[in-house]
Order: sequence, then C-alpha cells, then structure tokens
Amino acid sequence: MTEQDDIDPNTPQQTETIVGLGKGLDVGTANLAAAVQNDEGGLTVNVERNAFLDIPSDVYSKNMLSKLKVPYVVNNGKLVVIGEAAFELANVFGRETRRPMADGLVSPNEQDALPMMKMIIQKILGEPQQAGENCYFSVPAESLDVDNNVVYHQGLFESLINKLGYEAHAINEAHAVVFSELAENDFTGIGLSFGGGMANACIAYKSIPCLSFSVARGGDWIDKNVANVLGVPCSKATAIKERGIDIRDPKNREEEAVAIYYRSLINYVLENIKSRFESGQNMPSFSEPIDIACAGGTSMVGGFIEVFREEFAKIDFPIPIGRIFRSEEALTAVAKGCLVAAAIGDE
Repeated sequence: MTEQDDIDPNTPQQTETIVGLGKGLDVGTANLAAAVQNDEGGLTVNVERNAFLDIPSDVYSKNMLSKLKVPYVVNNGKLVVIGEAAFELANVFGRETRRPMADGLVSPNEQDALPMMKMIIQKILGEPQQAGENCYFSVPAESLDVDNNVVYHQGLFESLINKLGYEAHAINEAHAVVFSELAENDFTGIGLSFGGGMANACIAYKSIPCLSFSVARGGDWIDKNVANVLGVPCSKATAIKERGIDIRDPKNREEEAVAIYYRSLINYVLENIKSRFESGQNMPSFSEPIDIACAGGTSMVGGFIEVFREEFAKIDFPIPIGRIFRSEEALTAVAKGCLVAAAIGDE
C-alpha cells in the first residue's frame, strides 16, 4: 500500500482508496498480460511471454541458471524456465522455446501447456482480492479461414481461472480493444487485435458487438514465413522483428522479408473486414464515420499504422472511416479492455 506521505493531498479520499474489484487477463499466443486497478486508482499491467524452455536437470544446468540468476521450476524431472527468460535463453543456445499456445488456441501438441500457463497466469494475476472476484479473459473469435475449436479453449481457461479463486468471464479480444480504446466514441467502431497466433476483428455499436471474427494469421505467421525464406529458426525471425525495425524502410534482406509479410497480413485482414461488411446481414447503419483502433503485440513494429493506412487507402471500404490509430500501449490494450469489461460487469 502506498504511504500517506506519497499521496497527492489534492486527491479526495486517496488515503482510503480501495482497489476496485475485477481483473483483466489477455490470454495471448505470444504474451500473457494481467490488468488490475492499483492503489492510486490507475492501472497496473503485468506482462510475461507465453513460452517455456525445459533443460536437463543436472548439476551443470542448475549452476548455469543460478549464475545467470534465472528462476526455474522442476517439472517431470526437468528444469523449466518460463516467460521472457525462456525466450532469452533459447536465443543464446540456438533453441526454440516451447509454446503452450499455437494459432491463438491451446496447443494440441504440448502436453505441458496448461501446467505451464497456470504458473505464468498465477504469477501475473496474483491472488483474488475476495473469493469469486470477476476476471474477464480474452478469447479469439471463430476463424474465417480455419476450423478452430474456440469452445474447448474457452472452457479450459474458464476452469483454470475459476480454480484460482476467480469468477471467469470470456470476452472476445477485439471487443476488449473496443472497451480499451473507443470509450470516447461511446464504444462504437472497429477494434482490431493483431496477436501472435491470430488477428481478431470486432465491429461494435455502443459496446454491443455486431460482428466478430478472426483470421489465422498473426505474428507467428510472419515469423514462420520469414524463417522459411531466410533459412533461420523462428526465434531468430522473432528477434529480427522485435529489434526496432521500421517496415516502411527496411534496411536489409531480413527486414525486407518482415516488411513484405506485414503488408500481406494487413491487407488480408482489411480485405476480410471489407468482405464481411459487404456480405453481413443485420449490420448497423453508422450515421457518422467510425474509427479503427489497432492493438496487439504484432502491431508494435515500427511503421505499422502508417503501412496500415497505406493498405487501407488501396481498398474501397464500404463505410466511411474516421481515425485509424494504434493504441498507445498496444501490448496491454486487450488486458486493459478486459479490466474495463470486468468493472462494467461488476456495476
């Protein structure tokens, strides 16, 4: 709890602040993020990579991890490093991290997926402030281009979160972007979440989702294709993407490959939104231009929103659009939107 001397005396009731109940959890393929209201009435978001790396349990490995000050747990007789530390170690040793999720859903090829994710979620979410505290967590929408079992995925996380002492509520991750970014628009507009496994879209009118869908392309799709054309591991392709490049101005062959696949991803998402608008029934009539809010870790690359606007200008979009912008905190926008939904649901 913040000491009274650190509190702004002009803020009413600050010394008696009760942290609002409810938490938001972004269950992402590449990252997990948990949002909670803090003692000062602001937001605290904890983020951890959704990855782990198992290492043989021997004296050498234990000493190495201890010297590097890398925390680990023992699981099935192996040393397991979770989160960002796993990603860093994988790059050092030229290995691939193990990923509990693939293509936006729990990976069917990882038998250790749920135990590993439970540990990461416990780490970032913490204990409930009271039994049955609301926790809104993100789920992808049904995909247009693959047959994905969202029902099973949602049920797994409802059970996991409930067992942690919360009352779990699912919300589409692009709908969470609407809650996070379009409050000034009366929660009306298009929310887009560019994640690791998928890209999700939600068209909402006054907070009510009119249309939600996903496509099975995201940051991992970019990484896999870049890795294939360059002949490097996926972890190397991810590192190229995240080292601070600008996709408007690639400097070498590696960056050129990243830029090409980013443009392809953005165009693919926009064409699918356009198609759904043109073919969708019971779509609302918007009296004024609506905004498009982009978020998600895959949108954080340099030049993303400028390239998005360039690709948008190439298509004949069926309704008038106002602003096209990226969340100022794109990596945590879904988690924050889940928290807003939790707060509204608790009213």
